[in-house]
Amino acid sequence: MQEFLDGFVISMVSEHSKSKNTILSYKRDIAQFIEYLHKSGIDDIADTNRAVILTYLFSLRQAGKAPSTVSRSLASIRAFFMYIIDSGVTMKDPTLNLEAPQAAKKLPNTLTTREIDFLLAQPKCVDAKGYRDKAMLELLYATGIKVSELINLNVDDINLQAGYLICRTHTHERVVPVGHAAVTAVKNYLERARGNMLMDNNIRFLFLNCNGTKLSRQGFWKILKQYQKNAHIDKDITPYTLRHSFAIHLLENGADLKAIQQMLGHSDISTTQVYSQMVDKRIKSVYEKAHPRA
Repeated sequence: MQEFLDGFVISMVSEHSKSKNTILSYKRDIAQFIEYLHKSGIDDIADTNRAVILTYLFSLRQAGKAPSTVSRSLASIRAFFMYIIDSGVTMKDPTLNLEAPQAAKKLPNTLTTREIDFLLAQPKCVDAKGYRDKAMLELLYATGIKVSELINLNVDDINLQAGYLICRTHTHERVVPVGHAAVTAVKNYLERARGNMLMDNNIRFLFLNCNGTKLSRQGFWKILKQYQKNAHIDKDITPYTLRHSFAIHLLENGADLKAIQQMLGHSDISTTQVYSQMVDKRIKSVYEKAHPRA
């Protein structure tokens, strides 16, 4: 198979004008693949099939290779077989419609309801900043909206009397219910704090920074990390942690997955189903700890 590798490298140099680093990467990937074939007892390149390549890619993942490395290896192998078939070898392309195996998705980090209570209790409503921070945290957990959606909310986007807010994007908008605690926190912020922070009456953003302008994502991040520290929560909390906690707590208390999908704004239900997996794992863990014959 070495002659195929040599010819492949030459073709890369002369016909495709690839960079030196790219050619070296392709050469290294194919040399490693050929070594795997030899160890698997495959000495004729035409005997390589789809299953062999998939098994090789899985072996790379099991060896701890990054998904990007596995994908690059597949790209190299695909280019290699295109060269072989163009060279006149009679065989079906074993890489046709083949995709690199995906790494298992990491389950999102969430807070317990007790940890949520500790976190939401941190902002002290003694000044404008405290009222604002209390309202932001309560609203995030109550609705599951993203931080980008939070900081882009306008005053007119939330209806405190009816208990809902409207999230708008470039392509669509969705209506999300707002619970009593969040409604109270936002109402207090509007009545007792926002006017003191506002420098220009033309600014309609709901949440403002200390300069009276739109709060940034980075600004919110710093606020959240400080309250995490104050609450003595060891978990790594990000703005998405509140969104994930919102979803998992709803699901644990019997909410419909389709309704959660709509509130989160997921276009595909499969994105929301990861929370079902988390609940299933928690239920199994409780069962194994509690049942005498588990």
